[in-house]
Amino acid sequence: MMPLLEVKDVSKRFGGLLAVSNVSFTLNQGEILGLIGPNGAGKTTLFNVVNGVFKSDGGSINFDGHDIAGKSPHRVVQMGLARTHQIVQPLNEMTVRDNVTVGACFGREYLGLNAARRVAGDVLEQVGMGARANQLARSLTIAGKKRLEVARALAAKPKLLLLDEVLAGLNPTEIAKMIELVRSIRDSGVSVFMIEHLMQAVMNLSDRIVVLNFGQKLAEGRPEEVARNPQVIEAYLGDPNIAEKLTEKN
Repeated sequence: MMPLLEVKDVSKRFGGLLAVSNVSFTLNQGEILGLIGPNGAGKTTLFNVVNGVFKSDGGSINFDGHDIAGKSPHRVVQMGLARTHQIVQPLNEMTVRDNVTVGACFGREYLGLNAARRVAGDVLEQVGMGARANQLARSLTIAGKKRLEVARALAAKPKLLLLDEVLAGLNPTEIAKMIELVRSIRDSGVSVFMIEHLMQAVMNLSDRIVVLNFGQKLAEGRPEEVARNPQVIEAYLGDPNIAEKLTEKN
């Protein structure tokens, strides 16, 4: 089976800084792929290259059988690849429903306003925010804004959803609910590629994990393999004794 996403030898340079260097990996349909590594490792830069914010300086990106390298974020979304942002970016003076409607209008199906509103209503129920549809986005908590960010991306009807630290800043109860949501998204047929620093969560959510360090791929494999990799322990995890805890299933 052809991978849903295939990144091959991708690099990105900013002046004299090589932020991503010859990174290759694949993501399969129905998979949750985790992306981890120290701060500054190049994770968000790689996301930005994949979804078209930055143009790569080398390599190829194939999504759903199409070459998407160099395509604009708008075009990439229409092809079925949507994302959230590490720093939430709601349209604060619009309602929750209208924020999600925007995602549906400019997504894969490029819906008209009435159809987009219906999709927004369905997605808000899916993410547990149906009762907040008429609230202004600025009135939401951080957890609510994170969930809204996910809902707006889901309204674009993606085949692949890129999640950039959706668990950051949440309390334990909110983290548990977001983990449940991510699993349900995958179970609904949307593949997931996620950056996360909360190690126990990403180890338990991911089918496989890619590790970046200084812009290069350090390791790739199943969570238990990555957690026991001496190079990953040295560069990121720090303590070899935490491997068992990190891969302990909830």
